[in-house]
Amino acid sequence: MEMMEKESAELRPCRKCLLRDMKGQEEYYRSLREYIENLDMDIRASGPLYEDRIHVCRECGMLLEGMCRRCGCYVELRAAVLKNHCPDEKW
Repeated sequence: MEMMEKESAELRPCRKCLLRDMKGQEEYYRSLREYIENLDMDIRASGPLYEDRIHVCRECGMLLEGMCRRCGCYVELRAAVLKNHCPDEKW
């Protein structure tokens, strides 16, 4: 039984990871990345702003498997749109 629990724990993604960090989610992240890259430049956050937002989300206690537990969004998508903001007003 202990071996099954250990194997099960190894298959779960890191609870504090972004989608881009999760093993086994490469295809999903590639699709997400393409969506972000195809956003119109006038609505997309700049690269440095996007990375700053992602850094804040990564440190937040509300991040769970790529999603914000406060609002339910995928933080990488929310952070990519310039007009969006953090539901806790952290960015």
